[in-house]
Amino acid sequence: MDNPMFVYDEALAELVFAYCRERLALDPVPLDFGGSGSSCEVLSGLLGEEGNDPAEVLALFSEHLATAVISCDSPRFLSFIPAAPTKAALLFDMIVSCSSLQGTSWLEAAGAIAAENQALQFLAELAGLPPGAGGCFVSGGSIANLSALVVARASHTEAGRANGHASPGPTRMAVSEEAHASVASALRILGVDPLVVPVVDHRLTGAALERAVASVPDGTVVGVVATAGTTNAGIVDDLAGIAEVAARRSLWFHVDAAYGGAALFAPGVRPRFSGIERADSVVIDPHKWLYAPFDCAALLYRQPERARHVHAQEASYLDVIHDPDNPVWNPSDYAVHLTRRARGLPLWFSLAVYGAGAYRAAVETVLDVAWRSAALIEATPYLELAHQPELSIVLFRRRGWDVEDYRRWSDRLLASQVGFVTPSSWEGAPVARLAFLHPGTTLEMIGEIIATMA
Repeated sequence: MDNPMFVYDEALAELVFAYCRERLALDPVPLDFGGSGSSCEVLSGLLGEEGNDPAEVLALFSEHLATAVISCDSPRFLSFIPAAPTKAALLFDMIVSCSSLQGTSWLEAAGAIAAENQALQFLAELAGLPPGAGGCFVSGGSIANLSALVVARASHTEAGRANGHASPGPTRMAVSEEAHASVASALRILGVDPLVVPVVDHRLTGAALERAVASVPDGTVVGVVATAGTTNAGIVDDLAGIAEVAARRSLWFHVDAAYGGAALFAPGVRPRFSGIERADSVVIDPHKWLYAPFDCAALLYRQPERARHVHAQEASYLDVIHDPDNPVWNPSDYAVHLTRRARGLPLWFSLAVYGAGAYRAAVETVLDVAWRSAALIEATPYLELAHQPELSIVLFRRRGWDVEDYRRWSDRLLASQVGFVTPSSWEGAPVARLAFLHPGTTLEMIGEIIATMA
C-alpha cells in the first residue's frame, strides 16, 4: 500500500507509546489548567495540504494543548463529577482503539458484545435487577436518560392503544427539581411535559409523588424519574416509596444513578438504594465513580425486549442483523444510536483484572474521606456545612463570603494548583462544593484547600 496513513510506522508507534507510558506513570496526576488562556495561536497553519513531523505535532499537544486541559483524574480535581480511570481500563481503552473495535451488532462484534454484556449483567446484579435484565453502554447519562424515557413514553402509548385509546392524550413525566438537567432536555425532545413534584429536604418521596399524580387527570402521567445521587449534593431519593407508587399506578420507574450508582458497592450505604431493584430502567455511569474512561454509561432495562421493540432500527441493509430465527443481542437495539464503539470493554477488563473487592475498597475509601472532610469542615470556625453528605459530595460555606468571593478563591486555588473546586449554590446561596471520587484524594489535601479560605 502506497498511502503512508495505512502503513505501520514503528517510530510513530514508539513516539505515542512513550507519551502514554509517561502519562500513565504520573503520580500524582497534576491538575494543569483549563480554558482561561487560548491555544489557538499554536495551532495556526497546522492543518494544510502537507503533513507535519509527528514528533513536532505531539510536542505541540504535550506542551501546549494537554496543559490547557484540567486533568479530571487528578486527586485534586474536586469539581463537577470527576473521573479516575484505573490503569487497566486506560490501557484496554487503547486496545479498543487500536483494534478499531466497534459494538453495533452481534453479527459484527459478538465477542466484544459478549464481554460488554457480562459487565452489564454484573451491574444489573449489583442493583438487584432480576435475571434477564440488560441493555447497552452509551456515551453518557444524557443519552441514557433520553433512551430510557423514549421507551417509557412508547410503553404508555402502547398501553393506551391496547385499552382502545387510538390517540392517548397529553402525557407527563413526574420529576423533581433536583433531577439532572438532561432529564428536562429529554422531556423537551420527547414533547412530554414535566410534572414537577415538590421535594422534602431536596429528596423526592413516594408520598409527594402520590399527591402530585393524584392532582392531575388519570392516565396522563407516563412515569417517574428518581435520582440515586443528585449531582449537586449526592442525595438519594426515596426509591422504595417511589417504587410503591409507580407499581400501584402503572408508571414507568426510571432511576438515574449515573453518579451515585457506584455506591451500591458499599454495604454501609447500600440501604439508601432500597427500591432500585424494582426499577424499569437504571442508568449507572462507569466513567464517573466506577473508574472507567470517558465515555461510558450503562443503560439497564428490567425487560430489555420492551426497549428493543422501541429502539431497533429498520432498513433493508439492517435486515441481516435482525434474524427472527436466531435472536441475537444488538446494542443498537436498546438506545438512540446505531454505530457505536465497544465502550464497555475497558470496564469489563478492569473488573476482570482487579475484582469487585478492589472496587468496593476504592468506593469505601472515597466515602470515608468525604465524611471525614465534612467533620473537618464542621470543626473549622470560619466554615459551616450546608448539608450533611449522604454519599461523596460535600457542600459548605465560608462565613461572610458572597458569590464573587467564591469565584476569586476558586481561581486562586487552580492558579496555585492546590485544587480545582468550583462554587455552586444551595437554597439560593453560594457554597463551595467538593465532589469526591478519586481514592487518592486525602484528608491532608482537603485541609490544604480549606486553609486557603481563612
